[in-house]
Amino acid sequence: MVDCGEMLIRIIYLLVCLTFKDIEGNADAKRLFNDLLGTKSGFNKRIRPVGSTKDRLTVELGLKLTQLIDVDMKNQIMTTNVWLLHEWVDKSLQWDPGNYGGMETLYIPAENLWKPDIVLYNNADGNYQITIMTKAKVNYTGKVIWTPPGIYKSACPINVEYFPFDEQNCYMKFGSWTYDGFQVDLKAQVAPNLTDDLDIGEGINLDEYAQSVEWDLLNTTVMRNTKYYQCCQEPYPTLFFNVTVRRKTLFYTVNLIIPCVSISFLTVLVFYLPSNSGEKITLCISILLSIVVFLLLLSDLVPATSLAVPLIGKYLLFTMTLVVLSIIVTVVVLNVNSRSPTTHKMSPWVRRVFLDILPRVLLMRRPDISHQVYSAQYSQTESDNPGTIKRYPAQIQKALEGANYISDHLRTEDRHDNIRVDWKYVAMVIDRLFLWIFTTACFVGTLGIFLQAPTLYDSRLPI
Repeated sequence: MVDCGEMLIRIIYLLVCLTFKDIEGNADAKRLFNDLLGTKSGFNKRIRPVGSTKDRLTVELGLKLTQLIDVDMKNQIMTTNVWLLHEWVDKSLQWDPGNYGGMETLYIPAENLWKPDIVLYNNADGNYQITIMTKAKVNYTGKVIWTPPGIYKSACPINVEYFPFDEQNCYMKFGSWTYDGFQVDLKAQVAPNLTDDLDIGEGINLDEYAQSVEWDLLNTTVMRNTKYYQCCQEPYPTLFFNVTVRRKTLFYTVNLIIPCVSISFLTVLVFYLPSNSGEKITLCISILLSIVVFLLLLSDLVPATSLAVPLIGKYLLFTMTLVVLSIIVTVVVLNVNSRSPTTHKMSPWVRRVFLDILPRVLLMRRPDISHQVYSAQYSQTESDNPGTIKRYPAQIQKALEGANYISDHLRTEDRHDNIRVDWKYVAMVIDRLFLWIFTTACFVGTLGIFLQAPTLYDSRLPI
């Protein structure tokens, strides 16, 4: 029992010592905070922390990209989740760690410190500055590190020329809104000695980056630029953080490209459909309406720009042109298919080209059906001779005249039927000719348009 009591006393003593040590540490931090920012310290967060007004304060700025939230093509806005890394030296926040229990670092709310008013110049939202004021890490040497998170919406010029096989280059332009380059010298944290108008790779920290489901991140660079305005002689430095992304095309391939290509090749089937079915024009109009629906869908995806036509838009226009031409050709084919000897006369060149030459070229073989079906059965005999008929009695003469009339009528119908069959065969030859023409046009046009996309030949791996 004595041993247990002594052990309990030692535990209580240890806890008391640790408690007083924490209180002592907190007291040192409180005293340091009052000495640095209290009313007696003379610290003013509204004044630039330099020894002289002519001194230049160097601010190093870095960017840590954690998530690429969205690239809005319609409104040309890139939304990102970033950490903005600020680093500068405030000489009024220096202390001797020995006087404060060995404390070398103090975390101070950012509202109590002077901060460089770094804003996003190409902001596309209402908030130009950081809205969440996190604590800043202050070192005993006066070095201040402030890393607030933020969600930025920056304007991004979208290039829709190769959509959906496109690659976009967006940037975020940061700079001080109030101070010029003689007062605040803005430098890139990854390369403090970076000269103007020179890109440096890996300019954005990607240690916490989460992969996007729609875009592949290819490259990140940072560039420093100094601009002189007409109103002032002072330089105004800015930092450009560039982001190069490439679209993942699986979604658009499955939901947009494959249906468009399928609809395009349906145009070919119009010329394989028999003219007597009565559905050729209906099929053409249905395909045309489907293409119009895809054009309306495309107009909701891409921005309303006149600088370039999207790749998929070019293909839809190409397909629409084919459909319109197929409607024109189909109307001509139906007209030819409906011709008869009472309305049209077949020219010799038409008979030679469409009945002799083109069928051999197109490997078409016409069924061997005699054109003299009735001529052999109703060939002229002696009874057809008027002189011979007069030798028969009157009743027999009337019967023979009726038979001759029927024979002549059947011969005429036979000739007309043969001519109608020739016109129908001409229509079939035209259909077969344009079947091959449109099939070739669809293959060549599809490959010629989509193979223009440079991302198909881009072998770069995403970061």
